[in-house]
Amino acid sequence: MKAVLVLEDGFALEGEAFAGEGEIFGEVVFNTSMTGYQEILTDPSYKGQIVTLTYPLIGNYGINAEDVESFKPHVEALVVREYSRFPHNWRSQRTLKEFLEQFGILGIEGIDTRALTKHIREAGAMKGVISTRDFDIKRLLEKVRAYPGLVGRDMVQHVTCRQPYRWQQGPKSIDGVTGSLSAIGPKSSQYKYRVVAFDYGVKYNILRLLEAIGCEVIVVPAWTKAEEVLGLDPDGIFLSNGPGDPAGVPYAIEEIKKLLGKKPIFGICLGHQFLGRALGLDTFKLKFGHRGGNQPVKDLATGRVEITAQNHGFCVCRPDPHTCNNPDLLRELRITHVNLNDRTLEGMEHRSLKCFSVQYHPEASPGPHDSRYLFERFASLMEETR
Repeated sequence: MKAVLVLEDGFALEGEAFAGEGEIFGEVVFNTSMTGYQEILTDPSYKGQIVTLTYPLIGNYGINAEDVESFKPHVEALVVREYSRFPHNWRSQRTLKEFLEQFGILGIEGIDTRALTKHIREAGAMKGVISTRDFDIKRLLEKVRAYPGLVGRDMVQHVTCRQPYRWQQGPKSIDGVTGSLSAIGPKSSQYKYRVVAFDYGVKYNILRLLEAIGCEVIVVPAWTKAEEVLGLDPDGIFLSNGPGDPAGVPYAIEEIKKLLGKKPIFGICLGHQFLGRALGLDTFKLKFGHRGGNQPVKDLATGRVEITAQNHGFCVCRPDPHTCNNPDLLRELRITHVNLNDRTLEGMEHRSLKCFSVQYHPEASPGPHDSRYLFERFASLMEETR
């Protein structure tokens, strides 16, 4: 079935649908990972985005029940150069086509993904539409320009959990009925720490690694109030990854402000951006974002370079000593990590408020494991504070 991809600047390419049909809008981005398409598809941070994979052959190892990062795929559509119809892997349980069609996700192939990626690198990530119904470029261009895009919108509301739950090698109901926080008793003796994790679109592997360092993890919806979190007497608070523009989710930032200095806080990706805004820093949209498993990041304290997995389109601004009117922030905030490709801020910590965060994904999945020490750092901070 014929498919047409049109960007808001008029750039257009033709391909064929290998899964689903229809007309889908989203921000068109690219990911440079060579493997891990199943984890990418199920990462809630991609909500609102049409994902282009730069690796040319996709689907060759199929889909299995273990390598998922949430309960379903969240991408708006998937764009690949060539779809592999016959997967070969001992863990494969079904095809990529079957997986996408189960959840109504459009997948297209035959697109010149190299040309598309080069165009996005030059012109920037932008709104786009994929259609298997309407092939009139002018008409599709009018439609995509009317699409609101992601800037300023709250995309977190579409991916956060509706009820709190406990993570125990997977999501578990708290009381078997409502998932009420009032049903949570004292910390279990089998865990060393209790962590409350705000779900802004959390990946399962983050929760797995928190549990692995001895944390009882209570996952709460994005709109949970600070006093409810503190009422659980946690040893630490975790701010998760998630989709979209941090400026579009003011309610999350306001609750984080109330938690600063009360308990140790660790943030990843969107959680890092929320923490930055709660501390008084601004955020901005990157030209084409960082998405893939090969981003070099330097730890400024050790000089060590980590190869990291990343997925974000927004970034925290560095504090400017000439314009910042908060001397305490300038004195206490330390930039800990920078991206070696574009020198953007990748990590920070606030000494007196006992909080730190990174823009990248130390849990990877997919990607390298260079940065998993950050979970141990969180455990050490909780131990010191406790």
